[in-house]
Amino acid sequence: MPVAPGGSSDFVGRAVCERWGRTLGQPFVIDNLGGGGGVIAALTTLRAPPDGYTLLQGYVATHGTSPATRRLPYDAVTDFTPIGMIGGTANVLVVNASLPVTDVRSFIDYLRRKPGSSSYGSAGTGSLTQLVMELFKQQSGTFIVHVPYRGNAPAFTDLIGGQTQAMFPSLAAALPNIRSGRVKALAVTGRRRQPTLKDVPTMIESGFEGFDAVQWYGVVGPAGLPTALVTRLNETLNATLRAPDMRERLFAEAVDPTR
Repeated sequence: MPVAPGGSSDFVGRAVCERWGRTLGQPFVIDNLGGGGGVIAALTTLRAPPDGYTLLQGYVATHGTSPATRRLPYDAVTDFTPIGMIGGTANVLVVNASLPVTDVRSFIDYLRRKPGSSSYGSAGTGSLTQLVMELFKQQSGTFIVHVPYRGNAPAFTDLIGGQTQAMFPSLAAALPNIRSGRVKALAVTGRRRQPTLKDVPTMIESGFEGFDAVQWYGVVGPAGLPTALVTRLNETLNATLRAPDMRERLFAEAVDPTR
């Protein structure tokens, strides 16, 4: 897992691997290697023998945003063997529960009244949680200081504690804290409202036309995995995701399974 325990990627990985392991007849051991926007976990994976025993839950940071925005010590395409997609989830703009704002417009007004005095947390530099907030800053004409963390979980700890004021995590990561009232949800990305947060408008409804982002999750292994092994892993992963109880579990946490 390329993030610290407790975030959406961690939840998705643990939920899927628990069921996937039963399908394979081979239990998974989850190793959380957060840091560097997924670089540490990615390097550990690509250096492992291509025997199918070391896999990476790649996601939008390790194989999308980070390779597109900075120089990395790996090639997101040639250094890995793709196994399959898991699913995706929208992002959601959340703020500290005590912040005197109720929607996107009042949050923008708050930032403009106190320029430079607020900060936001992210799952790391180059992660979608950073880039979506930077897009928000650009389109809203506001400024808020970026504080990178080693995953969503530690970022949420400081957001709840008031050390930071806002965050733009995946909905899957944010839901428990939204439901408990520890953070406030202002808007979600995407072209439609989310069934798990029917009263929360989209960013498009809030005046940000075309503001869309999806946090996706997939599985890769080291380059050179034998074709038969890839086929076996892909087929069992897809079977796991087709299971009704697995789909319901992911849907309940705002993750839309690919299969």
